[in-house]
Amino acid sequence: MTNTTDAPARDHRDMNRLMSLMTGAEKHGPAATSTLDVLRVLYDRVLRVTPETVDAPDRDRFLLSKGHGPMAYYAVLAAHGFFGEELLPGFGTYDSPLGHHPDRMLVPGAEIGSGSLGHGLPLAVGSVLGLRAQGLTDPRVWVLIGDAELDEGSNHEALAYAGPAGLEQLHTVVIDNASSSYGRPGGIAARFEVAGWSVASVDGRDHEALYAAFTAPHPGRPRAVVAHVDPKP
Repeated sequence: MTNTTDAPARDHRDMNRLMSLMTGAEKHGPAATSTLDVLRVLYDRVLRVTPETVDAPDRDRFLLSKGHGPMAYYAVLAAHGFFGEELLPGFGTYDSPLGHHPDRMLVPGAEIGSGSLGHGLPLAVGSVLGLRAQGLTDPRVWVLIGDAELDEGSNHEALAYAGPAGLEQLHTVVIDNASSSYGRPGGIAARFEVAGWSVASVDGRDHEALYAAFTAPHPGRPRAVVAHVDPKP
């Protein structure tokens, strides 16, 4: 399989329109806007999954661990045809499948239910191990986490395991919007590097820099991309 998808890039103005369809008193608006560029690059140019291949064994898996404030995720899924954009205005309402946290049983294209922080990276590690057990070494597993999630011990355990285990199919994107309570000596990238990961730090709004970081070779090691963003679009 190739490194990229054939999906066309989405117009920025159209993405803004899709985002604007979701309204209400959702307190995690900045959490959504900080992820939009990363999600666009992944779904436009990197992830090998489409509405037609959501159940294919050889698809790439994308896990949104940063599940609070999922408006950008819903907009990108709608833009790529996983569900109709007519669902977007109902975001967060009682009978809408698009909740304030995504539910994998209700949202087409969602691999996990998320929103409770610290679960995504361990689930991604387990997904890679499960694929390996089935002899599926080509599908890639991507997980998007927030910088504050690294305060969770479950993420540190998964991070510490994945490097020495050589989980090359694993890719982690950390959205660093300076929301973490605790700093780390050397920054976020250093925490992954010391555990044996291949690491890049980039501007989280620069699509070409993100694409280059997402597609760089990293034989024998998991990949981490730290995307630095201002939470405002």
